[in-house]
Amino acid sequence: MRRGDRMTGATNGGKNGLTYADAGVDIDAGNLLVERIKPAAKRTDRAGTVSGLGGFGALFDLKAAGYNDPILVAATDGVGTKLRIAIDTGNVDTIGIDLVAMCVNDLVCQGAEPLLFLDYFATGKLEVDQAARIVEGIAEGCVQSGAALIGGETAEMPGMYHKGDFDLAGFAVGAMERGSALPEGVAPGDVLIGLGSNGVHSNGYSFVRKVVEISGLAWSDACPWADGSLGEVLLAPTRLYVKQALKAIRAGGVHGLAHITGGGLTENPPRVLPDGMVCEIDLSAWELPAVFRWLAETAGMSEPELLKTFNCGIGMILVVAPESADAVETLLRAEGETVARIGRVAEGPEGKPGVTYTGRLL
Repeated sequence: MRRGDRMTGATNGGKNGLTYADAGVDIDAGNLLVERIKPAAKRTDRAGTVSGLGGFGALFDLKAAGYNDPILVAATDGVGTKLRIAIDTGNVDTIGIDLVAMCVNDLVCQGAEPLLFLDYFATGKLEVDQAARIVEGIAEGCVQSGAALIGGETAEMPGMYHKGDFDLAGFAVGAMERGSALPEGVAPGDVLIGLGSNGVHSNGYSFVRKVVEISGLAWSDACPWADGSLGEVLLAPTRLYVKQALKAIRAGGVHGLAHITGGGLTENPPRVLPDGMVCEIDLSAWELPAVFRWLAETAGMSEPELLKTFNCGIGMILVVAPESADAVETLLRAEGETVARIGRVAEGPEGKPGVTYTGRLL
């Protein structure tokens, strides 16, 4: 792990030959980072973990993880321009949680248990302390979701990034037993159970940054709707729904899950529906969080635009058989979730599935 673009030696035999460090790549810093993050990665060990950091590849034993006839599920994602706020404010400790959440919350929608995670961190100049803080956040996300951080890559690439900038990508692999994939069995009358979000999560930040620019506020200014600075509040990490969702799936009655990411409430729920069905969502079933009200009011944003841009306070939707809905809600509340029954599945016009709304958010 954390090998990066590495080579050693001078370009010629002279005493003053050019070294890789002269070109801006610090092998020693990369090695120091590996040692620094080993305890964080160790925290994520789980059944099935085989190898530690430092090899050319990472090993994982599916049989040791308890699977008999597994199907693998993979997901990859990034954090988007939320990184810009983390870079500009220096608050990089939780951006790794966002990275993990964007991948593993997608995996669980397929009915898969996240097993392992790898990350890619690229920067122009490796700052060991900053990089370690980022990876420690990734490890925390893995602990919260039950995935093992078993590998990754650090790329130090002078000339590719402005000073202080970096980029992140994540790769998650999960598994399910054959025949248990979701969505499955979605039918008219199924209940839509929404789980509360933690704010904007990790989608729509190009719009958020534009709205902050319009407002004239700086990241260090007091947040208009919550305690703390504007930058701190907007960096609240994406919620991880994995362990709670898996418990609900295993309890029975869950026919599908939709992670509310890019495209918001309008675009994501139809992804779990068969053709000819719609999600009927009652917008009065929950209260719009203050961050979205501020964004909408500051930008003069219409309700339809808000709904297809942001999660609007619902980070995950479970599609549940009506006879199981009460039990699933009770289970999720016991797991600490903020739960709202937000609608139902209904028959719609022939063709592509969709969403219809009643009530108002704004």
